[in-house]
Amino acid sequence: QVQLVESGGGLVQAGGSLRLSCAASGRTFSQYAMGWFRQTPGKEREFVAASGWSGITTVLDSVKARFSISRDNAQNTVYLQMNSLKPEDTGVYYCAAASKNIRLRFPGGYDYWGQGTEVTVSS
Repeated sequence: QVQLVESGGGLVQAGGSLRLSCAASGRTFSQYAMGWFRQTPGKEREFVAASGWSGITTVLDSVKARFSISRDNAQNTVYLQMNSLKPEDTGVYYCAAASKNIRLRFPGGYDYWGQGTEVTVSS
């Protein structure tokens, strides 16, 4: 029903910036909560940031000074702006969408997932 396509990942030096994009299709985008998660080998999928229906946002404490989430409903796109990147930010970043009222920081409540975009931060 909903397709999510991430883009914007790549290789960047520590201290650099990337902006990830997630383009959504299939339903009324403005009515979906959107989340960003990341995963590295051997680790569980980790919450990064989310934007709820009412416009509220929540960001992982360890990155909130450096990352921000935004959305453009007219373009059906959600963004993750990542600044001052660190090697520990390396991983595959996934966007997710939920049509229900969910706990934004937990992956189990999301209905749809993108394929991921890889971010590698070198020292």
